[in-house]
Amino acid sequence: MSHGPDTLEQACRALEDLYEDDDPIDDLEARRPDHGAVVTQATVFGALANEHRVQLLEALREGELCGCELQVVLEAPQSTVASHLRTLREAGLVKSRKKGRWTYYRIADTAVFELLDVAEAVDVPLEK
Repeated sequence: MSHGPDTLEQACRALEDLYEDDDPIDDLEARRPDHGAVVTQATVFGALANEHRVQLLEALREGELCGCELQVVLEAPQSTVASHLRTLREAGLVKSRKKGRWTYYRIADTAVFELLDVAEAVDVPLEK
């Protein structure tokens, strides 16, 4: 399916024909979400779209943990845990602090738990 300007123009003409008395284009353009908000949402949901990263967030629900403790939680090597933590940090979901040679991680905002709780409450069909 083509998504170029010609296709958009055709869609606009079709809508104008459908709504003979009204101009729906302005109303639809007003519904267009803010690009920055969409980028932020996609970044957050992208970071949440991985079981290991969700496990890390759930482990941090009870409080701060160091990277080596998170390795035990994930049963994964340091490089894997560090990669997932970097993604979570870049998405603004976790914060870190250094104490000596150790790095400790914590949830950046409790809204993260609300997202996880809502996701858990969704009735996902088990059969495809």
